[in-house]
Amino acid sequence: MNLELTFLGTGTSVGVPMIGCDCETCRSTDPRDKRLRSSIHVSTPECAFVVDAGPDFRSQCLRENIRTLDAVLFTHPHMDHVTGFDDVRRFTILEEAVMPVYGLPETLEALQRIYYFSFNTVNRWRGYLKADPKVINGLFRLGETEITPLPVKHAKVNTTGFLFSRGGKKLCAYFSDMKEPMPDTVEQLRGVDTLIVDGLRLTPHPTHMNFPEALAFAAEVRPRQTWLTHIACEILHAREEQKLPIGVNIAYDGLKLQW
Repeated sequence: MNLELTFLGTGTSVGVPMIGCDCETCRSTDPRDKRLRSSIHVSTPECAFVVDAGPDFRSQCLRENIRTLDAVLFTHPHMDHVTGFDDVRRFTILEEAVMPVYGLPETLEALQRIYYFSFNTVNRWRGYLKADPKVINGLFRLGETEITPLPVKHAKVNTTGFLFSRGGKKLCAYFSDMKEPMPDTVEQLRGVDTLIVDGLRLTPHPTHMNFPEALAFAAEVRPRQTWLTHIACEILHAREEQKLPIGVNIAYDGLKLQW
């Protein structure tokens, strides 16, 4: 195993079940219909990192028994992707330990505003969250994993998808919040093994891909396997997955992929 990816959460911003909703999915007993806010954990022989840390981050780490973390990558500064960041402090226990935090300039600016105490140089005590901001401005590496940031359209918010490659092989691409790819995104993804893409619901949405849009994007990229994520309660897993084309599935919390 060179890279293992775990879906910490596959839900939309309000999670599933949704507060005050009595729909079929929110009442479902199928564990695949229980969706925490979207995030992934990536583990390689050299290091481990997460993409986004939303409000469910603590419970996700406990569920998956995550004990080490070497970096945090952020797609964008919406609250369902950043409000669990303070729980990262459990991975900077030592007084001298810092956590590399990767994001676009506007994402890091938002994090520094909300979590000012972790970015200043004053609070460097044992057990405190000590962030080391890293501006995403091009390809970077974590261990032997090459990470290509891919900008996407998500309403008026600049959002980043990530392509993970090792040894020259494009293993996986992750797009949690996307309405449209940028013009050259498809070409950059040619040859990728696995595509993980925003598939919010069946009906149209102004800032997220719905299932038909996600399927059209996957048909352009032509990966071996596609997984849909960031899913709302309009989607009942057992009913909708059987309607999908071969090679396309609905992701669920706790699912692990390996390369």
